[in-house]
Amino acid sequence: MKKMVISTGNAGKVREFKEILQGWQVTSMKEEGVAVSVEENGTTFAANARIKAQALAQELKNRGIAAIAIADDSGLEIDAFDGAPGVYSARYLGEDTPYDIKNGIILDQMKEYPVNRGARYACAVVAVLPDESVVEAYATVEGSIAWEPAGEGGFGYDPIFFVPEYNKTMAQLTPDEKNAISHRGKALEIIKQLLDNR
Repeated sequence: MKKMVISTGNAGKVREFKEILQGWQVTSMKEEGVAVSVEENGTTFAANARIKAQALAQELKNRGIAAIAIADDSGLEIDAFDGAPGVYSARYLGEDTPYDIKNGIILDQMKEYPVNRGARYACAVVAVLPDESVVEAYATVEGSIAWEPAGEGGFGYDPIFFVPEYNKTMAQLTPDEKNAISHRGKALEIIKQLLDNR
């Protein structure tokens, strides 16, 4: 079983999954003509990823599509905000609010914290196999909130997430650099190893 369908409508995530999961046939729900809508009401990244992956797995089974259903839930945890936005990252300041506006508001709020600018990206990935067995992984990448947005790559909060080891924001990294150190890249590498070893 080398086919995976990703439970996301986020084109940036689809691109990263395909880049990282080399050797797998990776498609999106859109490419499969499948639509699954679920309420992400979990209190952890893992719970939300599980909700999405299991709902997609059921839909694939109903459609007779033999593939692994895979989903992630990820977000930004800011130390000065007690870990917020966390699991609410996509819905933070309004689900339809563009990220350049969200990033600008966060940077304004962070002016109160000239020292405590620590942050991390966290990601949980869950894969549900056709036999209903579940494989899970979790990873983080540590960084800080930048003083201003920078970079054109990535998506979401990447322009304001500063990666000390590169002295750049996540949005300034090349795709290969980002995938090598990112929360999603690390979690997907773990999933890949777990699935390859089955």
